[in-house]
Amino acid sequence: MGALKVEDFPHYTYKEYKLWEGSWELIDGVAYAMSPAPMIKHQSVSNNIAWELKNNLQDCKTCQALLPIDWKISEDTILQPDNSVICHKPKNEAYITKAPKIIFEVLSKSTAKKDTGIKFNIYEKEGVEYYILVDPDESMAKAYRLHDGRYIKMADATDETIEFEIKECGKTITFDFSKIW
Repeated sequence: MGALKVEDFPHYTYKEYKLWEGSWELIDGVAYAMSPAPMIKHQSVSNNIAWELKNNLQDCKTCQALLPIDWKISEDTILQPDNSVICHKPKNEAYITKAPKIIFEVLSKSTAKKDTGIKFNIYEKEGVEYYILVDPDESMAKAYRLHDGRYIKMADATDETIEFEIKECGKTITFDFSKIW
């Protein structure tokens, strides 16, 4: 018996996905479990990111910070970024369909490979302007900005501040990484 190939697995769509219990992502029809629940440190860092984003966006009427929400890229690809900023009014309350402006993924042992590989490539292809990979164990964040369709590293941040240009808000927000650890 040979090695399993992608075509050997069931191919799921949003129709099946929305009936599942628990936390899942769907990438090209392949189901990825998001359990167990994130560790306390992961949740704390993600919560602090949400607060920092909310504080930075309080004067912006167009953009908002979101905690995990389904991003329906296609019928067979639905992702749940840990933290994101959207600068559009979603047409649906259950999920978003347009690319977020900023995505933060807080790495964990069970998701790091997917976040740094598959999701990195999807976010780049879908036009997410800023992608930040946050490693709570190392207290380090790698920030990338989309330039000519490719991610270019902006910085490795521990206690630095990084500016994110948000044209929809008419300003640049200054994100203080020292406040998330």
